[in-house]
Amino acid sequence: MREFKPLHGIRAVELSHMIMGPSCGMFLAFLGAEVIKVEPPSGDKTRRLTGMGASFFPLFNRGKKSVQVDIETSEGKEALYALVGTSDVLVENFRDASLDRMGIRPDDLRRKFPKLIFVSCKGFLRGPYEHRPALDEVVQMATGLAYMTGPQGRPLRVGSSANDIMAGLFGACGVLGALRERDATGEGREFRVGLFENSLLLVAQHMVQFALTGIEPPPMPDKIFSWPVYDVFQTGDGVDMFIGVVTEGQWEKFCRLLGLEEFLAHPGLQTKVAQIEARTWTMPIIRRAVAEKDSSELSKLFEQQRIPFAPIAKPSEMYDDPHVNREGGLIVSNLEGGSAFSAPGMPYEVDGLAGRGDMDVPALGAHTREILGGLGLDGEAIRRASGKRECGEEK
Repeated sequence: MREFKPLHGIRAVELSHMIMGPSCGMFLAFLGAEVIKVEPPSGDKTRRLTGMGASFFPLFNRGKKSVQVDIETSEGKEALYALVGTSDVLVENFRDASLDRMGIRPDDLRRKFPKLIFVSCKGFLRGPYEHRPALDEVVQMATGLAYMTGPQGRPLRVGSSANDIMAGLFGACGVLGALRERDATGEGREFRVGLFENSLLLVAQHMVQFALTGIEPPPMPDKIFSWPVYDVFQTGDGVDMFIGVVTEGQWEKFCRLLGLEEFLAHPGLQTKVAQIEARTWTMPIIRRAVAEKDSSELSKLFEQQRIPFAPIAKPSEMYDDPHVNREGGLIVSNLEGGSAFSAPGMPYEVDGLAGRGDMDVPALGAHTREILGGLGLDGEAIRRASGKRECGEEK
């Protein structure tokens, strides 16, 4: 069966670092685009991050080509403009002032290349905050996402770079729409994606709750319950497990599985509202009942009866999860030097199959000769444009 590569034949140039811009390019690569990551002579600084940042470059630059270009030089700028001239999409995530200093202005590029789709991944959309520096954590604090995540008085960021990744996805989504429109109009578009606005969308449900009810939503750990059971419990073998009982049918099955038939007959527990209001005395009983069973037994029973549940897992444990390790669950990416790692791909199936393809991580400058040579530059011109004495060889 043919692969799902709808962007085959589309070339995207990526001038970005960290996560937001690279994730946009990664999504385009997963969809089949040729994504060319333009790096300075010393390479993307993200390559050298350690600790929590050690995964950033390899994870979000899978499936791309790396070209070294020194855009501080006239030769480098000329090479970049020539490359953009052969491209459909340009993705960048630098400050506007930095782009001006580099001589890369959206208006200039759009005039010179009217079919170009220009995607700017920024901290904020245009407005009072547009020149502020932004980080995922900054916008989570600023929009109320951190407030909703931690308990009262202890705002906490979400435990992943959720805004960076999701904002990159919106950039890729915009590219798809612009390509579709360009088929009809022959003209490109300029997109600006905001990290702050992405986080704002994530808290929109709480904003609208307040707008409709006039009640300030409390942080999620201090939530007002809408269901009789929606909690983390400890099983008999010491496993922490989330269990959610959100329908009347699930309530009946849950009570029978735990031997709590008296709840079903209790006159004060005959409606969902009554069950929620009775949590102060029902929850201790439920916790004791859960603690009498092992996690494996509960998992089997809940799965059979279609009751939502999940043992509390660590990200590292996902490598041992049977669902994650099914065929197509993880994609192997090769690194320079012969090492490799496995990571998730796009979270969808097409015609019953998960997306695959070549998702290796490019070595610095690995495609400089291939790409710049394809623009007509000879060896000496490539050397000057790349700012290196020797360019990396093709993979």
